[in-house]
Amino acid sequence: MQLRISDQDGVPIYVQVVRQIKYLVSSGRLAAGAQLPPVRKLAEQLLINPNTVARAYRELEGDGLVTSRQGAGVFVADGVSPLARREQQRLLTERIDVLLTEARQMKVDVEALIEMIRRRSESF
Repeated sequence: MQLRISDQDGVPIYVQVVRQIKYLVSSGRLAAGAQLPPVRKLAEQLLINPNTVARAYRELEGDGLVTSRQGAGVFVADGVSPLARREQQRLLTERIDVLLTEARQMKVDVEALIEMIRRRSESF
């Protein structure tokens, strides 16, 4: 699991960790049952305080995205949580907005764009 932390963007570090793990779960890169790195190991990897990682894990657990198992670690919760679905919706909406903006700038109407998407999906 690769996370990137920036102290330049003004977003608290624990929030950056939470957002990136949410993205990994909602995109399927972290599957249900996958174990997250131990707090100390992730803190060492990111060069941050272990309390920051612990806070992020607590928030993720409160959201129902991960579960803690005493003595075993922290794992991605089973089943797709409503939170993961909302995150998927948010990510796809952002990408759709970019696509619509680019299409509008290229003077491609929505119907033509939808037809292009249909043809592309048939080739997958």
